Amino acid sequence: MAGRGKFITFEGLDGCGKSTQLQKLAAALRAPDLLVTTTREPGGTIIGEKIRNLLLDTATSGLAPRAELALMFAARAQHIKQVIEPTLEGGHIVLCDRFTDSSEAYQGGGRQLGSDLILELHRVLCNNLQPDLTILMDSDVAASVERAKRRNSMRTDKPGSLEPDENRFEHESRAFFERVHRTYRTIAARETQRVATVNARGTPNETHQQILQIIRQRINL
Repeated sequence: MAGRGKFITFEGLDGCGKSTQLQKLAAALRAPDLLVTTTREPGGTIIGEKIRNLLLDTATSGLAPRAELALMFAARAQHIKQVIEPTLEGGHIVLCDRFTDSSEAYQGGGRQLGSDLILELHRVLCNNLQPDLTILMDSDVAASVERAKRRNSMRTDKPGSLEPDENRFEHESRAFFERVHRTYRTIAARETQRVATVNARGTPNETHQQILQIIRQRINL
């Protein structure tokens, strides 16, 4: 790949299958020898992973919504500076599990801070970096949250498990996740050139095929 790479983000509710689909797409893109880097938010750097542990730990239940948002953007600004921008400049396809759309959906919608604040922080702190493509995994709210709860319990409830506790958001109410879901749909309706919505209610392979079709239609690799 000559020149700057492509920035592709995956969005959706916890438990919708984002991480699985990101890895499946990475494998498909690497097959023809494309340069692919996978990363995640919050996280992606040593500093970002420390912030992630704080944000997702159930022991941090008293975190104020604006403090939560500030930490998300602190991790993101570091991630862009240290990983995303240099890797794109190196010609890689960067596949990122969550980006600013997650902040708009979870803090803007779920925490009811509104979209304007998130978009302004993104402009100021992230130099308004926009993905070339965002895959929005649209799923059933109740099923996705229940799947996320089961996944995190399996990771942390094993005897002697050293896996971090990442259950804080799973303790939120059904109304919280309904607001998140609605905000994602609002983003998709507003950003039609960037966001492609995928029906994530089928099998992993069916979802993967949808994503491959979108990549062929929208990204020149």
